[in-house]
Amino acid sequence: MKQRTTFSLIGLAAIGALALSACSGGGAASASKGDELDGLSGDIGAKDFSEQFILAHLTSQLLNAHGADTEANTKLVGSANVRSALENDEFLGYWEYTGTSWITYNGNTAPVQGAEAQFDATKKVDAEKGIAWLDPAPLNNTYAFAIRSDKAEELGVKTLSDIAKLPVAEQTFCIESEFSTRDDGWPGLKAAYGLDVPDSNVALLDTGVIYTATQKGDDCNFGEVFQTDGRIKALDLTVMEDDKEFFPVYQGAFTLKQKTLDEYPEIAEVLAPLSELLTTEEMQKLNALADVDGEDPEDIATDWLEEQGLI
Repeated sequence: MKQRTTFSLIGLAAIGALALSACSGGGAASASKGDELDGLSGDIGAKDFSEQFILAHLTSQLLNAHGADTEANTKLVGSANVRSALENDEFLGYWEYTGTSWITYNGNTAPVQGAEAQFDATKKVDAEKGIAWLDPAPLNNTYAFAIRSDKAEELGVKTLSDIAKLPVAEQTFCIESEFSTRDDGWPGLKAAYGLDVPDSNVALLDTGVIYTATQKGDDCNFGEVFQTDGRIKALDLTVMEDDKEFFPVYQGAFTLKQKTLDEYPEIAEVLAPLSELLTTEEMQKLNALADVDGEDPEDIATDWLEEQGLI
């Protein structure tokens, strides 16, 4: 199927009205809260993991309930590709994380301390590139390292500083390829905590595999995880405290072109109630439905929006 690569900002009001009136059955359209986004169309992008898939479907369905005509596009791989798709008008918008934009896209080597300060700084620098950030969700999908809980007790570790004190043989890690080269990833972490381990102690695995590998403990003791991932609790993993506050805040927010927001300022009002509800804990629950229970992200989004009365 050919990927949609453009979005139109005008000319769909009549079509949108007809579509909404024609849908008398279940679904987001029948529960529309209004038609203030008639004419807005395009793809809502996502990076290649469950949280992003869920966020894309949540956003698309909520916008459509207010008259838009959007689809969740979950085909791209890699943060840089998704960001480029927004910059090139291939995506209407997508959910981004403050730490990623600040460091990866804008070339800063050190995070800004504090969630609010980090958000303000990121929003300001991206505004210079014509990219707008809507008000953020409370969720912080920052990097972390986890270990199975019984092994944490055996080794007596609670913080990342504790890991550096272990015998080198116990300092084994599972990380993903992107993390292995990021300034806010493995190179910076090793320097910040004085980790001096041979390459043979580090296994490069796909993101989803890291959780099960960490739980089994064969490839590594410590696995790179994301704070909002539902598998942390499901697999009885213990997250190590980032006691030196190395990792940036990765607060999530919907990003889009400023020109789109200027044309449809109602987007911010429509998405605000969604953002307010997405805490780290709530996102963990939604992610667990996908990554632990195997539910489809689109169905997860629909059920949750209906439960919250948003569609």
